[in-house]
Amino acid sequence: MREVRIQAQSPEFADRRLNLLLSYAGWQSNPWVDRLPCLLEPLGVSSVRARSGREAAEVIRSVPIHIAVVDLGLPLEAESPDSDSMDSEGGPRLLELLARLSEPPPTVVVKPPRTHRDDRRDLSAALRLGAFAVVDRPRGDGDLELMLEVLRRCLSRFYHGRWPSRGDPVE
Repeated sequence: MREVRIQAQSPEFADRRLNLLLSYAGWQSNPWVDRLPCLLEPLGVSSVRARSGREAAEVIRSVPIHIAVVDLGLPLEAESPDSDSMDSEGGPRLLELLARLSEPPPTVVVKPPRTHRDDRRDLSAALRLGAFAVVDRPRGDGDLELMLEVLRRCLSRFYHGRWPSRGDPVE
């Protein structure tokens, strides 16, 4: 798994078939976000993890992202001893940032369990900002398979089933 401290347009990411942004709010031990890169790395997919909205923004400025997975529970700032652990503004702000890019990548939104009303509001906002799919937080192996299927559909829909190249616009 790559750390966020990345040199701008690093050659390490330039020769990869696909760069996947994985934002993750740290709500589970042995998370899917740790297992997914192990499955995708042999295919040439480079997974870049961000644990806060600010880290994700840094990644977006430094690495060409082909698909983004955005956890709506993502904090805006990385946790510090005096930070409010309930801060979850990073996910929605990351969606807004991605939507404003000249060529926004396809985005998969991971939503936390919420009330029915909040759930509908999150779904509506995510779709309005151009999310390709909205999924519940993965909990088991079946959910990991669902995430892999959603990523396959992203590749098929936006890149016509082939690996993106540097000049490929997102449709």
